[in-house]
Amino acid sequence: MTQAFSTTAFTLDSRLAADTVAVADLPLSALRLMNDATYPWLILVPRREGITEIVDLDPADRQQLIEEIATVSSLLRDMTRCDKLNVGALGNMVPQLHVHVIGRFNGDPAWPGPVWGKLPPRPYGEAPREGFVSALRARLSA
Repeated sequence: MTQAFSTTAFTLDSRLAADTVAVADLPLSALRLMNDATYPWLILVPRREGITEIVDLDPADRQQLIEEIATVSSLLRDMTRCDKLNVGALGNMVPQLHVHVIGRFNGDPAWPGPVWGKLPPRPYGEAPREGFVSALRARLSA
């Protein structure tokens, strides 16, 4: 079984820990890369215990989450030149609040439909994954 990632008063759901790679800690959220090279796919997980919905965050955290979504969305669009950004907080399978930011391209394997359940995940190779994570970190710190 996969161990959950823990910090003070925050535990990352074990399914998110198993399916993603740590990128950076933003002021509110853990930024993670979905280990599926089919799509450029980032996930923001607010480090607040027991939160399942955006409306459950206090007003300051809600505003911070929106800022982080905008920052990560712009970063992903600039890095990938994607045609469309898909941003969503579904939580049907993993109730812990997390926000998907997915770069989509005309003609990608799921286009124009949703990415969920279309194809099995295609894990990154170590070098491409580390290259993408390093590029994300460099852009975030610039």
